[in-house]
Amino acid sequence: MVAFDFVVVGTGIAGLSFALDAARHGRVAVLSKKGAGESNTAWAQGGVACVMGEDDSFELHVADTLDAGAGLCREEVVRTIVEEGPARMAELIELGVRFDGSGEGENRVVNLGREGGHTRRRILHHEDTTGREIAERLLERARETAGIEFFEEHFAIDLITAGKLGYATEDRVLGLYVLNERSGEVITFRSDRVVLATGGCGRVYQYTTNPAIATGDGVAMAWRAGATIANMEFVQFHPTCLYHPSVKNFLITEAMRGEGGVLIGADGKEFMQKYDVRGSLAPRDIVARAIDREIKRTGNPCVYLDMRSKDEAFLRERFPNIYQTCLEAGLDITKEPIPVVPAAHYQCGGVRTDVNGSTSLRGLYAVGEVGCTGLHGANRLASNSLLEGAVVGRRAVVDMVRRSPLGQVPGVAPVIPAWRAGNVTDVDELVVIYHNWDEIRRLMWDYVSIVRTTKRLQRAATRLRNLQREVQEFYWNFKITPELLELRNLVQVAALIVDSAQSRHESRGLHCTLDYPETDPRCLDDTVLRRVL
Repeated sequence: MVAFDFVVVGTGIAGLSFALDAARHGRVAVLSKKGAGESNTAWAQGGVACVMGEDDSFELHVADTLDAGAGLCREEVVRTIVEEGPARMAELIELGVRFDGSGEGENRVVNLGREGGHTRRRILHHEDTTGREIAERLLERARETAGIEFFEEHFAIDLITAGKLGYATEDRVLGLYVLNERSGEVITFRSDRVVLATGGCGRVYQYTTNPAIATGDGVAMAWRAGATIANMEFVQFHPTCLYHPSVKNFLITEAMRGEGGVLIGADGKEFMQKYDVRGSLAPRDIVARAIDREIKRTGNPCVYLDMRSKDEAFLRERFPNIYQTCLEAGLDITKEPIPVVPAAHYQCGGVRTDVNGSTSLRGLYAVGEVGCTGLHGANRLASNSLLEGAVVGRRAVVDMVRRSPLGQVPGVAPVIPAWRAGNVTDVDELVVIYHNWDEIRRLMWDYVSIVRTTKRLQRAATRLRNLQREVQEFYWNFKITPELLELRNLVQVAALIVDSAQSRHESRGLHCTLDYPETDPRCLDDTVLRRVL
């Protein structure tokens, strides 16, 4: 068993922001199931939404966020995160993050982009690889910070809680069981302060813009520990993922539409004005549904994003990664439109928290995409995600130290049993795991995608219950592996999405069902799920 003052699971903007601040108070363990450089943050292209322009204001950013969130945002949370954004961006710049701009030092002016749903230019960006720039700078600083220790290729299996161990006192987190993927050993991490910063669950769908690590691990662990989960029916589908036979999961950033790109059909005509007066700059839920409708109406496999109004020099400078990736795939975006389709992108629900990332389980915090603060409501406004990670990551440290001061043991000192593998054997048929993984992703895409029906959801729920039983049998009878752990988490998160979708009898934001096509003004409560232990 190893003991730390803080344990952080995840190495994106939220987890590393937390770790850097927490290191001022005590020893921090940072866990990542792959290399520390692999995170959802590193895949983010567009940028960070933050009020910086002279023609912008907090009120405008709040209004845009509330509008995109379709009535389910918590306004006080939105206001807090928006207002604290500029200070967090200044800190990122001080840490070495290079946002595009002109000038030097105090005279430097940051170039601001615009994306769908925003009424002003307020997107700070680094070319079209903003997330990677932020992740690399934060990781560099964290690696050289005393008190932070990284555990790469360490897969968090489950949370350890007082309730699970049978203590009669208030339930609280006590640590985690973690698989060392290199040795196969399971290590007990002891801590009264655990932070989930594991990102989202995009890999639960067959087509996604997310990296392979996005398997919903944090939500699944929190659910099994008894923490409250909220709004999992709201899965955002990014409207523009590159449609190409050999290039998979490649996002075409919304910033391209912010710089004048328009969506067109195979006939070369714009179509978004039929669906929203904002055209190609409407919020993501509206654009994704419109593209889905156009594809089904015309029978064409995709639509197109047309950037030909911009000259080659601009596109190469502003979007170098997209330009080069498309060129290597045989597409010259200066001369031909980009074929695009929607793909699963971002979970707006997650582990229910307050604006500080505090969950219903004492000592457990969830920051970034894994948490549901109420900022996003029923649909995330573009580029609010990195903003949330930076702000809530910092607030979580302050709140955690206040509620659980270091040096004070809350209640009776627990005796934590070591991990017991039991009478298990090596998995001899990995094909079964891969088959179940594939089946989950296909049924979620077919039955729980951009447009849903009650019958499709019922079919998905029935099959997922059977798959959960199969996966549980594998989990208890075979030696654990990263593949088995991901499958276990994936099937659990898929079930939570379906259960949440079945309980919302209306269409709102990212949840669109043909059986309840209208928005019901009475359905303003979060969809809340909690496991009975």
